[in-house]
Amino acid sequence: MIHWKSETVCTAWKASDLPKPALPEVVLAGRSNVGKSTLINALLNRMGHKVAFVSSKPGKTRSLNFFKIYAPGDEGEDVFFLVDMPGFGYASRGRGEREEWRKLVNAYFSGGRDAVFVIHLVDFRHGFLPGDEQFTSWLDSMDMPRLVVFTKGDKAPKSKSKALYNQYVASGIVSILPPVVTYGKNDAAADYLRIQIPRIIHELQNG
Repeated sequence: MIHWKSETVCTAWKASDLPKPALPEVVLAGRSNVGKSTLINALLNRMGHKVAFVSSKPGKTRSLNFFKIYAPGDEGEDVFFLVDMPGFGYASRGRGEREEWRKLVNAYFSGGRDAVFVIHLVDFRHGFLPGDEQFTSWLDSMDMPRLVVFTKGDKAPKSKSKALYNQYVASGIVSILPPVVTYGKNDAAADYLRIQIPRIIHELQNG
C-alpha cells in the first residue's frame, strides 16, 4: 500500500484567502454530498483521524481547502496540493451563497494557479446529472483535463454494477484514465489513486 504524508495548509473562504501559487495542484470537485470528504480521508489514510468532515447534510464544505501532499514517487518524493472544492448543485442553497461559490471558484481558476487537472467525483448510482454535465462543459471551456471518479459504488446493487459502469463508459465519458469506482472506505481504489495521481501530474506537465 502506498502512503501519502499530508498537512492542511489553507482554508480559503474568499478570493483574498487563496495562498500564492507554489506547487502543482489537483482539484477535487463534485456535487454536494457526492462523498468527497470520505474519499479525501481515504486518500490521506485518515479514516481513524479525519481531516475532512463527513456529513449527511449536503453543502457542508463551503471553502477551498488546500492539503499539501508528499507522495513517494519513482524519482523521489512528489509534492503537490490537493484542493478540496466546495460541492456544487445543492438546490436549497440561497442565491447569495451560490454566487459566493461562483466567485470563489472563478477566482481560483482565473488566478494563474498551476491547476494540473480536476478529479470530477460522480455518484455511481446516479451518473452524470445536469449539474455534472454543466461542470463538464465548464471544464471543456478551459481545456481542463479531468479524471472521473465514481463514488458510493458500495451503495449500488452489486448485480448491476458492471452493466452500470459499462453504460457510463459507453456514453462517451472524457477522462484521463478509465473512470475509477470507489467503495466508501475501500483502500484498493484509494491506493490505486495514490499511485496514479502523481503519475498523471508528471505526464501532463512533461507531455
